Amino acid sequence: MTIRSRSPLRALFVASLVAAIPSASTANPYAAYVDARVLTGWRESGTRHVAALELTLAEGWKTYWRAPGDAGVPPVLDWHQSDNIAGVSISWPTPEVIDQNGMTSIGYHGHVILPLRIDMETAQAGKLEGALHIGICKDICVPITLDLRAPIPATGTSDPRIHRALAAQPLSAKRAGAGKATCAVEVIDGGLRVTARLALPSTGAVEHAIIESRDPQVWVSEAVSRRSGGTLTATADLIHMTGAAFALDRAGLRFTVLGSERAVDIQGCSAE
Repeated sequence: MTIRSRSPLRALFVASLVAAIPSASTANPYAAYVDARVLTGWRESGTRHVAALELTLAEGWKTYWRAPGDAGVPPVLDWHQSDNIAGVSISWPTPEVIDQNGMTSIGYHGHVILPLRIDMETAQAGKLEGALHIGICKDICVPITLDLRAPIPATGTSDPRIHRALAAQPLSAKRAGAGKATCAVEVIDGGLRVTARLALPSTGAVEHAIIESRDPQVWVSEAVSRRSGGTLTATADLIHMTGAAFALDRAGLRFTVLGSERAVDIQGCSAE
């Protein structure tokens, strides 16, 4: 079995590329190809707010999902200049599998709304301020910094655009009718090889499995997957960016299956 791995050198390259993204004060000639705005959303409970980022790209351009594949740049959201906000997380709608010069990337074409789950420090209004660092691609790929600045109301109005984006997330394992997920682990040169067996009804004629690690220091290769009846098997290599040995947390593995008919999100696996 041949598995294309993200080497530690490539991990460092991606990290350096993100670090080199121009600041908001630096003119970027490609900035005109993407526009971002905050949909301010509504207060779900006392300190939980739902908002969204709306990204509109020029024709033919794309951007990346949270696990972008070997050809992509992972997005980074910096919200730390915000006021009365304790935390922000993105709820990712189902992405596309994109062939990019013979390599696979995972992302979105044209237009996407990324819902935000915002934990407020108090029940009062606040301000979201910071930046979204992303890669955008057409014939070339370039890093872009998008400034974000918007008031977060103490109440707000329910927004059907955000509701549609939330509904477009992959199904949970329970909703998809998934059964047990198990993982076999073997030591390889420089890291670990994980083979996951997912008891999961077919998600379509074409299925693409993605494996992620909770540990941001661990990089995961593109998975090789195959189906046999009601079981989808996915194998990938995991490499620590320092090259050092590491302990695998099976509960911290995440499996996303992108099928031609539906997508499924499975959290964790047990030992075989």
